[in-house]
Amino acid sequence: MKKNILFTAFIFLITSCSSVKNTQEAISNGNYDSAINTAIDNLKRNKTKKRNQPYILLLEEAFIKATAKDLARINFLKKENNPEKIETVFVLYENLKRRQETLKPLLPLFILAEKRDAVFQFTNYDDEIISNKNQLSAYLYSKAIKLFDANNKFDYRAAYNDLDYIEKVNPNFKDVRNLIDIARERGLDFVLVSMKNETQQVLPERLEEDLLNFDTYGLNELWTVYHGAKDAKITYDFGLELNLRKIEVSPEQVREKEIIKEKEVKDGFEYLLDENGDQVLDEEGDKIKVDKFVSVRCELYQFTQFKSAKVTAQVAYVNLNSKQTIQTHPITSEFTFQHAYANFKGDKRALESAYIDLIRLRMVSFPTNEQIIYDAGQGLKQKLKAIITRNTFRK
Repeated sequence: MKKNILFTAFIFLITSCSSVKNTQEAISNGNYDSAINTAIDNLKRNKTKKRNQPYILLLEEAFIKATAKDLARINFLKKENNPEKIETVFVLYENLKRRQETLKPLLPLFILAEKRDAVFQFTNYDDEIISNKNQLSAYLYSKAIKLFDANNKFDYRAAYNDLDYIEKVNPNFKDVRNLIDIARERGLDFVLVSMKNETQQVLPERLEEDLLNFDTYGLNELWTVYHGAKDAKITYDFGLELNLRKIEVSPEQVREKEIIKEKEVKDGFEYLLDENGDQVLDEEGDKIKVDKFVSVRCELYQFTQFKSAKVTAQVAYVNLNSKQTIQTHPITSEFTFQHAYANFKGDKRALESAYIDLIRLRMVSFPTNEQIIYDAGQGLKQKLKAIITRNTFRK
């Protein structure tokens, strides 16, 4: 037990030393925030533990260097005066504030060797953050308005991204919310979904409705809207055509299989006899009983009802403006109905429990052709959804 405790303590010490070394290396490599996060994580558990003292010194060093690095970068970008860098300046100021806020709950941190509190110089960056946030919002707003003039779906999407960012960092700036709605509406691709039955067979009406009801597909696409029925007010960009090529339904089959089972089973008891044919008694003078086994045999007749359906189709992506097919995907779905039951002749004690369950069952009605085609079509729907999820209309 003592050895286990010592071993555990040794492993913990090695791990702790390794963590301190990694934190030192992070500072040496300029990964100051990584070092800060590691130090804070260790100090959060117990900031007064003597073993955690190195983290306080490392945290003090990393904080000073991280702050200096960010401020130097900000000063350079301000001198550069490139509007494209406003967001970078804004993010750097936010990082400066976030770093301070993460550290504050841990303070004070006392350094035992130097008999002092660790020193962290905090600055209020709120004015800089607000100023840069407003500059950034104005810049992105102006950029988005120019993108509106291009009257191109991709430009509207780019404008949407800029406006959406403004809304996140500076809610309700000017008329951004209204412009976000406009940009999304104009950046949308409308896809008309259609189905063509080339199988020369009657398709279940509810299957057609189900396949074209895209509300049930659970798709969540920002820039693509699918319509199973044409809206005369909308100009569609693309078509998604589901062409059913073949429907195969197997005959109704009942397959029979004979299984013979034999087993030794317990069948009451008998009294134990010695070699002279006399009954054997136990220590208390009672007759000793032993299990009696008999051989039993059962003929099992297992019946399996079988019927299947297979639907073969092709999915085509079509550009409705150029009338060209962009890509095609073959798609197949199968559904199998199978039901087993059995009857027997002989002693059913010879049967395992799985066969006992079978003899309790009876023949059931086969699904109609319409039902089994519909069931196969449900698999088709899932595969169609997978194709849509993996592929896009615009590259």
